[in-house]
Amino acid sequence: MNYFKIMKVQDKPPKQRTEVRQAGLMEAALLLAAQRSPADITTADLARAVGISQGAVFRHFASKEAIWLAVLDWVAGTLMTRLQSAAANADRAALPALRAVFLAHVDFVTRYPGVPRLIFQELQHPGDTALKSRVRELMQRYRQLLLAVLQHAKTQQALRPDVDLPAAAVLFIGSVQGLVMQALLADDVHAMAAQAPGVFAILQQGLQCQPIEFQGNS
Repeated sequence: MNYFKIMKVQDKPPKQRTEVRQAGLMEAALLLAAQRSPADITTADLARAVGISQGAVFRHFASKEAIWLAVLDWVAGTLMTRLQSAAANADRAALPALRAVFLAHVDFVTRYPGVPRLIFQELQHPGDTALKSRVRELMQRYRQLLLAVLQHAKTQQALRPDVDLPAAAVLFIGSVQGLVMQALLADDVHAMAAQAPGVFAILQQGLQCQPIEFQGNS
């Protein structure tokens, strides 16, 4: 019999017990955010979701904001790891890498629809906040990854020589965000997976070098 598999949460060392509870609260926050506005989610809701008292929540996080900050840190690390892996595994051709990043982002949102709800809500708040700062840092890392892939594509002469790379990165991210917004409005996040390849194909047509057509003598 495997002792570690049957060991209950309360029998684990304090540090491990805290990490388990923190992970559970973060997971609950994302699951609830997929169903309703993150602003309406209370610590009582989170406590109920993981089966602890509301007071116990604050033994693992100092505040509700601290929970959302931890969620965004997880999102940033997980999403960027997946996007970097997608870009690296798409052979050595830059355009397939760009497509892989696009589809990996859509797949991530499909799996975790609470993420865009959290991000879109936070960006609507006036002024600067710790959560908005986290989102800004994530977007900066994302743009850096895209610019590297786009520059590689330009070096391979896969893009038109006049393509503005920063503008292309904005268009890329905006295309994903457009898919996300429409999916949330339609309450059908899985529709993104079906629409994403066609949207990227249009984006790629605007960026890539067109083959030269030779016409014979008439």
